Amino acid sequence: QVQLVESGGGLVQAGGSLRLSCAASGLIFGRHAMGWYRQAPGKERELVVAISSGGSTYYVDSMKGRFTISRDNAKNTVFLQMNSLKPEDTAVYYCVAGLRIRGPYNYWGQGTQVTVSS
Repeated sequence: QVQLVESGGGLVQAGGSLRLSCAASGLIFGRHAMGWYRQAPGKERELVVAISSGGSTYYVDSMKGRFTISRDNAKNTVFLQMNSLKPEDTAVYYCVAGLRIRGPYNYWGQGTQVTVSS
């Protein structure tokens, strides 16, 4: 059974930083692309950043320069470093796993709340 367990969310002031982690189990981690979706209140879920099994990355334009995705295949873990956070980054962030960097993503975590206060 595949499990993706996120951690690291919380409340932070605008301009601050958070680091999300996602520990994966039940899948061959090194063969999967990993990503982070987010869903803000009243909005649809969107893929904001992803990393392929080979380390190639994808970022939504608004994230470039502020967010960094990385992976540690030895620890079956993917990270999302979020800097210069803005109130509009407030959302539930979901860790996802799939075979291709742009999706579809077959496996989802339960989500972690990130709240950025102004």
